Amino acid sequence: MNNKKLVLENGKEFAGVGFGSDTERVAEIIYNTSVVGYQEAFSDPSNLEYIMVMTYPVIGSYGLTDEDYESNQLTISGLVVREYSKYPSNFRYTHELSEKMDENGVPGIMGLDTREITRIIKNEGAMRAMIANIDTPLDECLKKIKEFNVSKDIVAKISTKKVWYSRTLNYKYTVCCIDLGLKKSQIKMLKDLGCNVVVVPYNASIELINKYKPNGLFISDGPSNPYDIDNVIETINTLKGKMPILGVGLGQEIIELAYGAKLYKQKVGHNGCNIPVRNLKTKKIEITSQNDQYAVEAESLTKTDLKPTHQNVLDDIIVGVEDLKNKVIAIQYNPTPSDDEDYVFKRFVKLLGGKKNA
Repeated sequence: MNNKKLVLENGKEFAGVGFGSDTERVAEIIYNTSVVGYQEAFSDPSNLEYIMVMTYPVIGSYGLTDEDYESNQLTISGLVVREYSKYPSNFRYTHELSEKMDENGVPGIMGLDTREITRIIKNEGAMRAMIANIDTPLDECLKKIKEFNVSKDIVAKISTKKVWYSRTLNYKYTVCCIDLGLKKSQIKMLKDLGCNVVVVPYNASIELINKYKPNGLFISDGPSNPYDIDNVIETINTLKGKMPILGVGLGQEIIELAYGAKLYKQKVGHNGCNIPVRNLKTKKIEITSQNDQYAVEAESLTKTDLKPTHQNVLDDIIVGVEDLKNKVIAIQYNPTPSDDEDYVFKRFVKLLGGKKNA
């Protein structure tokens, strides 16, 4: 471990101790309010190319477990914590967090006042930042931060390069998944409800999708500005009404664009697993996991065939929509398995219908 510092785009510096990979990194910085589930957050493709500040004060205490990754690697660009626990206490753990960060080229910094950093991000909005060596001049850091631009081809980096399958016993339906940054847990949710899943690249053609004769189309969550993914918008407009479509996270945003709604980048996105959402049909409150930076303009939805179904309790942002006439549903947050009939994957599977594929 060596001395590092975090430099924010506004010029503020925070000195600390490095762990993980001994590298310098520039990226957009976000905070995450999760108390547990850091492994899932750090390996979530939606968090690709973000430096993440954890508001919970101690991170690393239960290590990493091979079965709990959302992708095959850690996807974050950097990690900022108050205290790092070097000695995990968990009978399931297979690796120490710092060890995997080093393998994946992810630098970390600890010993910082994460409360102050979180307040800065919350008050001033999303900004870029750099994890740097302590002796790197501030002017040099700010120059690198200014020159940094978020990749427009970020989905191309994380999406599968070839078609692959995930099968289940005694399946009822086949679902084609457009991989924009697919989570392993979402594949499992579909399989648990009797679906074979065919995963295709983000730029898959209509012909390729139809080749597998799917009962429905699933558009996954992922990173990126939704306006940068034109081809998926075209796919939705072509297949809408021909088969049920489910979108989650980035998938919802692209569905909203396909319907003609407008999106905007939030001052501060939602990142954490304790965010309350109101079901506008049942009036029930769900505590959800979210990691989004964009939101739909509610007024623009009124000019489309999409109807709001869920709303963030904290800021009234619409986080769920549907077009039942064309069997299209979408949510902004990350669903968790539930026995509730309103569980979004259950709703989707009910729309699939038809006969079992040969």
